Amino acid sequence: MNNSDSRINPRQLGTPRGGSCAAVPTSGDRKNLNKPTRGRKKSVFEAYMSKEDVSAGLKRGELLQGPLRINPKKYHEAFIPSPDGTRDIFIDGVVARNRALNGDIVVVKLLPKEQWKVIKPDGCDKETEATHESNVPEDTLGTCIPQEAAKGDARSLDVIIEAQFDDNDAEHGQDHLQNILTDDIKKLLLDTGEKAKAIGISAVHRTKQDDGPKVNDPRLLPDKCLQRTAKVVYILEKKHSRAATGFIKLLADKNSELFKRCAMFSPVDHRVPRIYVSLADCPPDFVTRPEDYSNVLFICRIVDWKEDSNFATGQLAKSLGQAGEIEPETEGILTEYGVDFSDFPSEALECLPQNLPWVISSGELAKRRDLRKECIFTIDPSTAKDLDDALSCKQLPDGNFEVGVHIADVSYFVLEETALDKVASERATSVYLVQKVVPMLPKLLCEELCSLNPMQDRLTFSVMWKLTPEGKILDEWFGRTVICSCVKLSYDHAQSMIESPRKVFSPEELPPVSTQHSIAEIQQAVLNLHRIAQHLRKQRFIDGALRLDQLKLSFTLDQESGMPQGCYIYQYRDSNKLVEEFMLLANMAVAHQIYRSFPNQALLRRHPPPQSKLLKDLMEFCNQVGLNIDFSSAGTLHKSLNETFGADKYSEARKEVLTNMFSRPMQMALYFCTGVLEDETLFRHYALNVPFYTHFTSPIRRYADIIVHRLLSASLGCSSPIKMEKEAIQRQADHSNDRKMASKRVQELSADLFFSIFVRECGPLESEAMVMGVLNEAFDVLVLKFGVQKRIYCNALPLLGFHFRKVGRKPELTLLWEPEKPEQESVPQVITIFTLVEVVLRSDGVPLKYSALLKRRSSEK
Repeated sequence: MNNSDSRINPRQLGTPRGGSCAAVPTSGDRKNLNKPTRGRKKSVFEAYMSKEDVSAGLKRGELLQGPLRINPKKYHEAFIPSPDGTRDIFIDGVVARNRALNGDIVVVKLLPKEQWKVIKPDGCDKETEATHESNVPEDTLGTCIPQEAAKGDARSLDVIIEAQFDDNDAEHGQDHLQNILTDDIKKLLLDTGEKAKAIGISAVHRTKQDDGPKVNDPRLLPDKCLQRTAKVVYILEKKHSRAATGFIKLLADKNSELFKRCAMFSPVDHRVPRIYVSLADCPPDFVTRPEDYSNVLFICRIVDWKEDSNFATGQLAKSLGQAGEIEPETEGILTEYGVDFSDFPSEALECLPQNLPWVISSGELAKRRDLRKECIFTIDPSTAKDLDDALSCKQLPDGNFEVGVHIADVSYFVLEETALDKVASERATSVYLVQKVVPMLPKLLCEELCSLNPMQDRLTFSVMWKLTPEGKILDEWFGRTVICSCVKLSYDHAQSMIESPRKVFSPEELPPVSTQHSIAEIQQAVLNLHRIAQHLRKQRFIDGALRLDQLKLSFTLDQESGMPQGCYIYQYRDSNKLVEEFMLLANMAVAHQIYRSFPNQALLRRHPPPQSKLLKDLMEFCNQVGLNIDFSSAGTLHKSLNETFGADKYSEARKEVLTNMFSRPMQMALYFCTGVLEDETLFRHYALNVPFYTHFTSPIRRYADIIVHRLLSASLGCSSPIKMEKEAIQRQADHSNDRKMASKRVQELSADLFFSIFVRECGPLESEAMVMGVLNEAFDVLVLKFGVQKRIYCNALPLLGFHFRKVGRKPELTLLWEPEKPEQESVPQVITIFTLVEVVLRSDGVPLKYSALLKRRSSEK
């Protein structure tokens, strides 16, 4: 095998089978490619258009722009969203992609119609099959609940309410759904033998209706059977970090001049090209002992990628360590996604209070409402260290309640246009990994001065309401406050109080409690908040909100080694819901307040409605499998999902699969500045079904919340107006959106990493699974015990044969298992959507790779 060709990399999480991308021509490329010939170099790629021509072409509508999404399973396929919301625009091959990387904002030019991609004339069938095809990398987990300081994920609102709308489609085109069916899986060669033939099961199993008529000229087909195809002519913004983790190896041709100067870097992510790196950057003994480095992860940064080269050129940044180990892999993930995990610069640390221990000055106290004697407490995961919200609930003589949400006043410490502000704005978010957090702010702030730790005076920004017992708002107040939390409750503590309302808790059952307040007083406040939250929640869903709860995996880690000891699906309980309802209420209240005060500068968060094309596909699928789902609004979708199913095990599993499917058409929720979006109807938050929403409640870990705090302060006359103009606010909003998406992907990859190691160390693992997609030669399952999606290939099972067909328009695979003993009968098994099966997850023997296998059917059954 040629050394410069691909090899199997030890990590293939969410990546296609095959090598990293180089400009090997695909069908789309062959139309555009001038092949280099010996002795003279010809261009592999087209030169980029000039800025002026691009600008003019965009204005005239001759060119289109959008974020590039490269299919991680099939790296030669890429897409940009169509501006009109219809089927994505297809970019076929590495050459047509023209050196752009995943996430880059590109400008494309449509190819002539005869080069457009033909979707099968019976495309509806295909789309139906594909609607339930896994639309995320096949090993991607649900949102992981970090073990340490897990607050950012265990119940943070952007995750709970919005995570399922925050990039489920980011790495595929919408029409990944159509493309996977006929060409995603290589033709399988099964030795079926005479026995299989005798009973009519054949490895040659494509049916007539699966093939469809052969049409060669797209110009003769209606548009519904075509996908517009384009090529990249310019990169507007390089969003990809240009960093990758991977492996180095010697070049194949030992006699070439290049061999003496360069090595080949093969990225783990196959969407990134292979890269020439200087031997001078490689370890000194690499040339003489290359085998010693076959399993060592390196980080490489792309420096250039010339028009006349299949490969990029780059610099090795550093050696990370052995592939498959937690810390090297984690550092690689952080680097690839551009997460700044370096120490905070000295100029930023100089902005922090220097005289420690820090105390609140009498002058500052005089400016604030003093709530230190009130019964105020925090409810968080037990491991959380960045406590940025607290709650209070006091019954009033008239039977109503004074309820407060008290948020750490981070903007008091992080002043606008300081060095610390600059670093926080660039990081934009804390990044939660399974084993640790990469914080947005220095530890002194996020774990001490800003964290609402018990029995410590802390500066806060509060929203307080007078509420009826049913949650109706009678009065509202915003202001700067000072509090002293009386106890740090965990979700488990609050849940125990909710589940045992008459129980008398002893001091030993709870964390330390302030002497100013009794346990009974705190318990009563929790119970009152719970009852009000139940009313608020019920009313939200009556008013048309949507919630899609996907399975979330959490890990228990060995305290010494940091290795995963166990994993479990995180339980979202009444104590989580309690906190969620009041955080939502505060975020909505602040959104209205800042938009009223600063209609051109408010930083809000909008959630666009689902992508129409994918929603239509999903509606067709539901109709074909006999599910009566109302897709007309967020509220009707929520109602359908929660009222259609029973409570038995099969119904619960089917609901999990559908929840996963329904999340796919959903778009990302986005920060934006109200001054740059003229149409107020676009401000709406689809999932919450409210006109205005923002993020106010987590300023320790989200920079957007700090801007919102500054706007709120200015709206109350507590501080001068914010210095940022609307354009600057929008730029920060865009950056925060980018960093949030990167953070979410890093979190998923961290969960992938730990789960892969868990399978390796503790496997094989058995679980029930439900079929969520059926293909010609494979099927996708949701593994219910762990919330992971996997594809199971027929050629990996001990089958005599298998047969694919459509029953009506519903895909079905019939598997014929080999008998375990010669005298036994062969056992058929029918696989269709929502079939409940038993699977085994088993490590593949290379770092971080594992497979799912179907447990064989016994002939005695």
